[in-house]
Amino acid sequence: MQQSIRYLTTRDGARLAWASMGSGVPLVKAANWLSHLEYDLESPLWRHWVHFFGDHFRFVRYDERGCGMTGGDPRGLSLEHWLADLEAVVDAAGIDEPFALLGVSQGAAACVAYAVKHPHRVSKLLLYGAYARGPYERENEEAARLYHAISDVARGGWADENPVFRQLFTARFIPDATEAQVRWFNELARITTTAEAAGALLDSRAHINVTSMLGQVAVPTLVMHARHDGVVPVEEGRLLAAGIPESRYVELDSRNHVLLEHEPAWERFCSETLEFLGGKGEDDAVLATLTAREREIVAGLVAGRSNAEIAAALFISDKTVRNSLTRIFEKLGVRSRMQAMARVRAGKP
Repeated sequence: MQQSIRYLTTRDGARLAWASMGSGVPLVKAANWLSHLEYDLESPLWRHWVHFFGDHFRFVRYDERGCGMTGGDPRGLSLEHWLADLEAVVDAAGIDEPFALLGVSQGAAACVAYAVKHPHRVSKLLLYGAYARGPYERENEEAARLYHAISDVARGGWADENPVFRQLFTARFIPDATEAQVRWFNELARITTTAEAAGALLDSRAHINVTSMLGQVAVPTLVMHARHDGVVPVEEGRLLAAGIPESRYVELDSRNHVLLEHEPAWERFCSETLEFLGGKGEDDAVLATLTAREREIVAGLVAGRSNAEIAAALFISDKTVRNSLTRIFEKLGVRSRMQAMARVRAGKP
């Protein structure tokens, strides 16, 4: 999927890189740790996120100060500047209709502040793995000391060729990742920001506190959180949901702060997201929950191939095709091949 990358200059002179891809209902993602507009399209950590949102929305995102293609001196790391940066990206993107906001991790703070300041511009608010208060604001001295130590580690060894320092972050963010995904995350960390910026970014997050704003959010909100998140405790997600009036809360069965494509929690996240935001329609919402292999099987089904022909083309067994079709039929809400073919061909799964 192609994207268009541009740069803008903020009121205080910072240069931000932002990107737009896809079409349809606009969805703007506030910046979060760690991102790189180009590298994310290749990374097995963020690739499925970017493609999912780009497939269903006009997806706008940006690299924050000191990070990714924005790079530069990580000054202005405060809620005031994060909000102003989000405002600048929205304006540069020329979005003149109510749009959905996506806040992942610390990106939630800017989203909450924006929704409170511009309630008529935001249609819906989607928060994942998010928090209203940083580690230094949670009245947990032990957790605060650990976070401070991690920040010191970042400053001391972030750029080292030996990934042992960055591995500390990887183990917390994606404990269930494969070796390949771990290597990608380690490399993402190295090329996305500097040791100095990494330390400054971590310190700035620790002081976030938008709890006083939560009760002022007046837009439909969905909060999702991984039950065993090792980066942001699940209690912070519950606190966020409890503070935003009439928000809905979904707890996902995962240990990963960044949901991985192969885990069931990612499928649940996609389904809940599309049900909440709408995207390009109910049809895409169902098909988006299918795995890559299931989509190939559906393509064979629509082409009128038999189970044996599909199996031969995909180098899998007939049994695998039969089991996959059973799951696909359940997702589509049909009982037969003919019903499934008719609904998919009509664009009404």
